[in-house]
Amino acid sequence: MQVSIESSTGLERQLKIGVPADRIEQEVTARLQKATKTVSIKGFRKGKVPLKVVKQHYGKGVRQEVVGEVVNSSFYEAIQQQELRPVGQPKIDQMTDKEGQDLEFMAIFEVFPEVVLKDLSKVKVARPVADVTATDIKKMIEVLRNQQASFKVSKKKAKEGDQVNIDFVGTKDGEEFAGGKAEGQDLILGSNSMIAGFESGLEGLVAGEETVLNLTFPEDYQAEDLKGAAVEFAVKVNTVSGKKMPKMDDEFFKLFGVEDGGEEKFREEVKSNMERELLNAIRTKVKNRVMNQLFELNTIELPTALVANEITQLKQQMVQQFGGGQQIDLSMLPDDMFKEKAERRAALGVIVSEVVKVEELTPDEDRVRERINEIASTYEQPKEVVDYYYSKPELLSSVEAVVLEDQVTELVLSKAKVKEEKLPYDEVIKPDPESGVEA
Repeated sequence: MQVSIESSTGLERQLKIGVPADRIEQEVTARLQKATKTVSIKGFRKGKVPLKVVKQHYGKGVRQEVVGEVVNSSFYEAIQQQELRPVGQPKIDQMTDKEGQDLEFMAIFEVFPEVVLKDLSKVKVARPVADVTATDIKKMIEVLRNQQASFKVSKKKAKEGDQVNIDFVGTKDGEEFAGGKAEGQDLILGSNSMIAGFESGLEGLVAGEETVLNLTFPEDYQAEDLKGAAVEFAVKVNTVSGKKMPKMDDEFFKLFGVEDGGEEKFREEVKSNMERELLNAIRTKVKNRVMNQLFELNTIELPTALVANEITQLKQQMVQQFGGGQQIDLSMLPDDMFKEKAERRAALGVIVSEVVKVEELTPDEDRVRERINEIASTYEQPKEVVDYYYSKPELLSSVEAVVLEDQVTELVLSKAKVKEEKLPYDEVIKPDPESGVEA
């Protein structure tokens, strides 16, 4: 087999590959010879069909099959010979395939970039530190009580925290706009479910009253035609319902799995859950900050195929997140909408892989099993789920990748400059500002 690099620009490679005719012809003949024992052709007994006749009937199809397989196998032989790491599948071009002549074709593809990692000691990470205080617990209990609150119709004026049932019609320049109309919609005042000024504009109204709200949509609103637009909402209040908070009694505690022990036990459970949530939030923040630092320190050229793959995955995630189905055409979602995030994800994938290679890291088997058990614990038959994960290489690999990211994070932290950052519970629980990096 002959292999030569015809062109090399950036990350693109063009390999000219030549395969001796004998390799093709021998395989075609071998398959046709095997077929003589099984094919049925009119005028011949089964198993007694001459090779020449079998070739006349099936030779073209068998040759196409063999050539396809040889193109694939010879490409992978060639990249091993040239020590290249391709991204995705190659484009096969300029193929010459004539019986009795050598097979020649051009394979065009991109390769992974060469990465020279920056010194990990240059990484600087702020590690959040926080405690769950009595005040935090009190706030959380109020949140839980609000979640279980009921509403009772009232004749009083609407105030923040009340639930109103409303009909409304929104207009822009005197014309109704898409999504600006509803009837019988429940809305909790102060929930910030609507644009600024809508909910506060209903405070002080009673059932049966109508009002007109002159408002402005925010500049970053998702609908292009409504960004920064001045609009009017004609609103009718159908009912006003006051909030009735649940009592702190055994019935309330049972809603959260506390069967006995009263309020003391309930507060202990709330604190325990908050501490667990805090620990997870700290781990997530630190991991994301480490990944962000790796991205900022290591500038690399990215294969377009790698970015395109990330864009496709992000589109699929968006469709799933919003409950979309097969009817949604991913190509209708613009690539530019996902490009920046896709580039960061692709870059981090390459950088993390390089850290794993350089530091000779392998997935910690105990951690992998622990993570799978954690996932399985949310199902009715956890053992079956565990067995399923270990029987599916692609699922197991996805868990191993997450575990490896954790190990990379720990490795970086062991060499980085880490500064503790004392913060209140609420601040730590909130996600960091959107960075486009997902760990």
